[in-house]
Amino acid sequence: MTIQKKKTLRPKGIIIASVLMVIFGIAEISTGFSHSFFGISTSQNILFTISGISLGAFYLIAGLLTLTMKRWGSMLAIILLVADILGRIALVITGLFPIDTLENTFSIVAGTAIAGVFALYIGWKWKSFS
Repeated sequence: MTIQKKKTLRPKGIIIASVLMVIFGIAEISTGFSHSFFGISTSQNILFTISGISLGAFYLIAGLLTLTMKRWGSMLAIILLVADILGRIALVITGLFPIDTLENTFSIVAGTAIAGVFALYIGWKWKSFS
């Protein structure tokens, strides 16, 4: 008689969300260095560079933590996504992310909303994590 371990498969939705978070994190890190993303310009300030890279790292790490399928990892991922959201709001309030054009305003609002959706999705799928 052999004892088989029950394999925990990652739901496709969690895999997709995690991969997107990693990709978006890399894009934010890149934007932090280049100060440009698809023609949208950001502040050239060193504080923006550090903040942008940090927020991108939060996003990237959140995606990797979610892939662990552990509850502690998903909780940390949610915390990092909330920190990303608060950081984006802080960038706008401090003027480090200009919202002087429709494109810039749309990009910060959409990006912040997407991070929020990822956090909500992870919370919604809480029972999938062990």
